Amino acid sequence: MPLPDPKQRHPIILPDGTPHAGTVLLSETISHPNFSVGAYSYASAFDPPQDWASRLAPYLFPGARERVVIGRFCQIADSVRIITASANHAQDGLSCYPFPVFDPSQMAGFQPDTRDTVIGNDVWIGYGAMILPGARIGDGAIIGAGAVVRGSVPPYAIVTGNPASVIRHRFPKPQIARLLSLKWWDWPAELIARAEPAILSGDLDMLEGLAPD
Repeated sequence: MPLPDPKQRHPIILPDGTPHAGTVLLSETISHPNFSVGAYSYASAFDPPQDWASRLAPYLFPGARERVVIGRFCQIADSVRIITASANHAQDGLSCYPFPVFDPSQMAGFQPDTRDTVIGNDVWIGYGAMILPGARIGDGAIIGAGAVVRGSVPPYAIVTGNPASVIRHRFPKPQIARLLSLKWWDWPAELIARAEPAILSGDLDMLEGLAPD
């Protein structure tokens, strides 16, 4: 089965032939200068916004000193929020009140936290999850509905709760190492389409047999 057109804003076509407006490929929808999104990663919403960047990362302003980086083939459910570093207040003084933001001469250079938020490839983020500043989510991870994620999430881990913690890994360590070595999400589209049966059935041996030299 061919992959969705990576240049098509709405990748899901309903049985009546109309596109599903609530699901978008983010690389074709977001033009925010602080966002980087890989091909085939999508987000869904019950009330699709005009501005998907602001919906996902409401504190990420153009000109901020941090970025949101999302890999390929990610799946982002409704009500997910990425709280970026520019939302953080300074904590090393006697008050967290952001006095400089009210002074135009100081506002541009005032950002106590500049960490990027990085989401790997093939990450599934469930309904209502919140990703906190500086989080780094490994390839293949699953973020449970309502989870509050900070720090690092290992590849192919499943995390839930507040604060989010690893409840288990999706595969044994040797299998995870093989998947990370294959990086199937970076393969040419035609090869990924051929590999779809192996990916869907969990046949790692078949997937390795299709890997490019």
